[in-house]
Amino acid sequence: MAKSITDEDLNLLDELGVETGPVKSSAHSAREQRIVAGFEEIERFVEEHGRLPQHGENRDIFERIYAVRLDCLRASAECRDVLMGRDPRGLLGFPDGTGESSVLREDAAAYQLRAPVNVEPSDDELLAALGADEMDGADITELKHVRPAAAKRAAEEVAQRAPCEDFDKFKPLFVQVEKEIRSGLAQTQAITAENRSIGEHDFFILNGVTLYVAEMGEPLKTTAGEVDRRLRLVFSNCTESNMLLRSLQRAFYDDPSARRVVRSKGVSQLTFGYEWDLDDVDAGTIYVLRSKSDHPFIAENREVIHKIGVTGGDVRTRIVNAKKDATYLLADVDIVATYKLANINRTKLEHLLHKFFASARLDFELKDRFGFEVTPREWFLVPLPVIEEAVQRLIDGTISNYYYDTKSAQLVNL
Repeated sequence: MAKSITDEDLNLLDELGVETGPVKSSAHSAREQRIVAGFEEIERFVEEHGRLPQHGENRDIFERIYAVRLDCLRASAECRDVLMGRDPRGLLGFPDGTGESSVLREDAAAYQLRAPVNVEPSDDELLAALGADEMDGADITELKHVRPAAAKRAAEEVAQRAPCEDFDKFKPLFVQVEKEIRSGLAQTQAITAENRSIGEHDFFILNGVTLYVAEMGEPLKTTAGEVDRRLRLVFSNCTESNMLLRSLQRAFYDDPSARRVVRSKGVSQLTFGYEWDLDDVDAGTIYVLRSKSDHPFIAENREVIHKIGVTGGDVRTRIVNAKKDATYLLADVDIVATYKLANINRTKLEHLLHKFFASARLDFELKDRFGFEVTPREWFLVPLPVIEEAVQRLIDGTISNYYYDTKSAQLVNL
């Protein structure tokens, strides 16, 4: 039979500092205790960092959990009741007299409630809110909640970008490249293992954003014995990065939609003294023809009536049967100028030239050899020197800044 505790025993325990009163039950349920513990973790974070936890893939996973948890606590009336009197910093609602700093007020204001939530979430629910899946009984050796290396590299690359302070200097380059792509004077090509070379002043499209290689640093030796370079990359969204050349090449590999921008360096008139590069691909010829027709109107204006076209074949072969073809005004023609093309979409280029001189298109009808009325669409009332100037504007990429004025018969700056 157990011996009862005497007053002498109680006095002895009291002298030793041992609590002898009845065990007090907790004032909070297990759920309420978990709410309090979760909020205290947020308070410790704020005390340590001087700011609220924030959302974002570039944030630590625990900070992101705290940010989601704080949103949920703010949205839940039950949680706010449990935490009443435990929020000296005013993290849940900024009661009067809390004395929190203005910085903390502004920081918290930036992270107001996204959607009503009536319960404090579990850790699994927090992970789900961050886009992570549960283990679902998977083998412990199977990694979960881990981003692929490519995704992490992409996030790191974006995080390393900084605002480009002198973007105004580069903006005209991006505007010009965009115009060239729309007009067909520049093309985009898929990046493969064979054409991942990167040079200064090159343009690329990476993850949907156009980038410009503004500078290439001195060669650097890597641990693998390879040569690398530090780049200055300027992006069309007004940011810049100093990533390494090989890191950019890996980024091309990670983005299947990455493209190289091939500009119109190959548009050249041989008589202007331009040289072909070894890697240029022949895309055809711009040709300018003058009609030998004896029609009164043609004969009177022969020196300013020209056919402008683009062909992928030989121009002389194309005009052999000109006098039988209404396209050539049913007459022989003289070739007055040719311009070789490389690395360009000749169909789009021809359309661009015809659109540029549309206001001077020859409005002329004649019957073809079958007696049908036809209206040739490639003849224009434009002096040859003006056509030559337009081609020059194509070469230097400034044609989009001009229009053809039919009254003065000149190119006029917009």
